[in-house]
Amino acid sequence: MTALTLAAAQSVSIAGDVHANIQQHLRLMRAAAEQGVQLLVFAELSLTGYEPSLAASLAIDPEDPVLAPLREMARELRLTAVVGMPIRLAAQPGVLIGALVLGADGSLAVYTKQHLHPGEEVAFVPGQGGAALQWGEDRIALAVCADFSHASHPRAAAESGANVYAAGVLISKGGYATDSALLQGYAVEHGMLMLMANHGGPSGGWACAGRSAIWSAEGLLAEAPDTGNALVIAYREGGRWAGRQVAI
Repeated sequence: MTALTLAAAQSVSIAGDVHANIQQHLRLMRAAAEQGVQLLVFAELSLTGYEPSLAASLAIDPEDPVLAPLREMARELRLTAVVGMPIRLAAQPGVLIGALVLGADGSLAVYTKQHLHPGEEVAFVPGQGGAALQWGEDRIALAVCADFSHASHPRAAAESGANVYAAGVLISKGGYATDSALLQGYAVEHGMLMLMANHGGPSGGWACAGRSAIWSAEGLLAEAPDTGNALVIAYREGGRWAGRQVAI
């Protein structure tokens, strides 16, 4: 077994304030590194907040220098961070919901949300997904929010050999029971560790549920509070996944 330790970063985004949100991400990255985390996954559109009306004006190229502090911190801490940002790609018109993989080795990879939530087509176009992350014996498939509501998405991840499924999301209080049940069900059905990073405060007019969580096939490993910044961490103990929650 590898020594992979991974975490969901629950944060409270300030609407449209990328620089303030970067500072908050840096703080959570440092806190995660202190906990031995090697892979840290943030919520959907974590760097802007879930703000479809602002997305077109905030969207960036993934190589934009605005991300330099995060990429430098990832290298310094030897931690890979998956951050949420509206992006534009030369090969595809429109604004995409991106999950940018800022590698501990300085690399950059891009995952784009494949399945839009009803209404998101006003501001975004569907993406193409992205490659899974390989970490020793572990294979981590990425997802963004509504991706996981399509059973074909986690099924394809499992069929590709993934044993971890990591989703950055925005889940409201009203939707939490249904969505968390789906994720826990996939953990059992596919034998995958399921990681869900949610917003810890209101965003885009939604009352977010918080409660970022990680499930294994045996059940819930750890869960964040319903508000505020927190880390939900999974690690192996005696060859089995275990978890803990850390308030930040």
